[in-house]
Amino acid sequence: MSFGGGVMTPPYKLVKNTNQNMANTNGYLLRVDDLKTYFPIKKGLMRRTVGHVKAVDGVNFEIRKGQTLGLVGESGCGKTTVARSIIRLVPATAGKIFFEQMEVLSADKAALRKLRRQVSLIFQDPYGSLNPRMTVGNSIGEPLKIHRGVTGSELTERIAALLSKVGLAPEHINRYPHEFSGGQRQRIGVARALALEPKLVICDEPVSALDVSIQSQILNLLNDLQQEFGLTYLFIAHDLAVVKFFCDIVAVMYMGKIVEHATAQQLYQNPLHPYTRALISAIPQTERSQGGRRTILRGEVPSALNPPTGCPFNSRCPWRQPNCLMQMPALEEKSDCAGHFVACWKC
Repeated sequence: MSFGGGVMTPPYKLVKNTNQNMANTNGYLLRVDDLKTYFPIKKGLMRRTVGHVKAVDGVNFEIRKGQTLGLVGESGCGKTTVARSIIRLVPATAGKIFFEQMEVLSADKAALRKLRRQVSLIFQDPYGSLNPRMTVGNSIGEPLKIHRGVTGSELTERIAALLSKVGLAPEHINRYPHEFSGGQRQRIGVARALALEPKLVICDEPVSALDVSIQSQILNLLNDLQQEFGLTYLFIAHDLAVVKFFCDIVAVMYMGKIVEHATAQQLYQNPLHPYTRALISAIPQTERSQGGRRTILRGEVPSALNPPTGCPFNSRCPWRQPNCLMQMPALEEKSDCAGHFVACWKC
């Protein structure tokens, strides 16, 4: 992996994760079963609960070791809430989450602390995710001190190794975030995410705040690190062109539900759900795997405070039929397309 420009090799070297065997018997590193995360709506002087915003409403997916699953959809569809529920930054309302043999939602404090050493996050905003009062070295080294008790020269060596891995010079260890560009700050965020040698990295729109020219550099960096260390990614995005380049499996979300789930190749070559078709048609023509006219969705995204009955997409769907207004279709595998799931009465 070559980044050029002052990259040095420190004496400490990261250890590759060569263990390809997973503890869970079904072969998945992460499994999410019927996850629901509702936020209460409170009104009046007594702050009584009068309803709920169903941010995540029955989400299911699995990620194998070494895979990248892309979770895509419009802003506000519940993607980030799924990620925060996985590591219990947001309390889930119902469902189950399995990380290897651990059931996350019922884990005690000790098990949760162990989980957070194995799952890390890369945040969307490279400017807001770093403490401006902490040096780069302190930001990257903090998880090593807290979770591993690493101090002194060993800590310095590890931080230098991490900086080198993401294409920054070890001399940057004593600088502050304001001295770096957006792309460099995101590299620092990647280094911090790698500090504890996690098994799963949740990337919450890690390139959406960056210039297009820098986006490809960060995506290539993440891809190289995945190949080198056997990382598994949950990649949250709204840009399907980025997801096509980076992800193995894609799950499309709309108003808290997954409406289509398939391999990246299946999804881009043969999108089934009308919402997925509209998203893919919005990709610039030169980046699309298929031609065809642009699909323009009519109407607005319904309010999460008062969602429609039946399929949540029915108010904007060009294929709407009576069933769509009455009942949400199940996410079912198509008989003629193994591994391709869609929640649509007409598909």
